[in-house]
Amino acid sequence: MRQSLGLVSLVVNDYDEALAFYVGILAFTLVEDTFVPEQNKRWVVVSPRGATESRLLLARATGPEQASRVGNQTGGRVFLFLYTDDFARDYQRYRDNGVEFVRAPKEEPYGTVAVFKDPYGNLWDLLQPRAHD
Repeated sequence: MRQSLGLVSLVVNDYDEALAFYVGILAFTLVEDTFVPEQNKRWVVVSPRGATESRLLLARATGPEQASRVGNQTGGRVFLFLYTDDFARDYQRYRDNGVEFVRAPKEEPYGTVAVFKDPYGNLWDLLQPRAHD
């Protein structure tokens, strides 16, 4: 048996605002953007460059309960972990594009990591895992 986690829903205020950040600044790939008329919403899926299985569903908040979760889906903990094969390249590119880092780069036993915020306040680890011998 083989399983994988294909989509993670990320509640956002606005599709285009989210796309401007994830595709425009982080350079994620836009996988799908389809209008669903019967629900008056869009099915918007993005993926980190080079990823084959992991994808984010950018889900526009509907109603006050969902809107209250935008930017705080995990109660202030780091929510998502973006792995990279070149930490220095991505860290510098993101900083140059205005991404706000809330924790500076640090060497940890598991790799090089820095924490950044998306436009909503969700915390992300930018992480280059340490190679295992």
